[in-house]
Amino acid sequence: MVACGLACWRCRWLLPLLLGLAIIMGIIALAGRGWLESESAPYVQQASLWESCTRGEEDLNWSCESLMDYGWGRAAAATYLVGFVILVICFALAVIAFSVEILRFNFVRGIGGLLFVVAAFQIIGLVIYPVKFTEEIPLTGDNMFSWAYGFGWASTVVVIGCAFFFCCLPNWEDEVLGNIKPTYYYSSPERAPYLN
Repeated sequence: MVACGLACWRCRWLLPLLLGLAIIMGIIALAGRGWLESESAPYVQQASLWESCTRGEEDLNWSCESLMDYGWGRAAAATYLVGFVILVICFALAVIAFSVEILRFNFVRGIGGLLFVVAAFQIIGLVIYPVKFTEEIPLTGDNMFSWAYGFGWASTVVVIGCAFFFCCLPNWEDEVLGNIKPTYYYSSPERAPYLN
């Protein structure tokens, strides 16, 4: 029975799988309307990366204004979106890299470097949004940055973790490719008499 450790060739699909998870969380963040929401009833405010919506306490219809009319709104959306696009490219490159029998470790380290760029873009977008939103958009009642904003941060955290692993993976090249012979440890000479 072969154990599958952290740097085992059979486990090579874990990193692309984690990148796929980060993409799914990024899609939820980009499409979700829960970047900012009212904390408790009556729910009179909600916002996405793209627009801010409000309504009266008795009104059922939301009145929305585009955040793309603000320079900071375009900057937050652009930086997060650019990071997301580079993340999708990194995912495709990772699938290609791990599909090839002869793994190119410099190529893998390059993917790790790109993932740090992704994290930088996403962090910029995730910091610009709440700072400028609370400064320039009038808020009604108690509000909180909610689930879609959290998915944006979760995607970024996964990307940072994958970036470290992609950059460190070449240090484990022999283990990943199976170039190291196994070492056997015996507790006593009686259990292995043929070694004498």
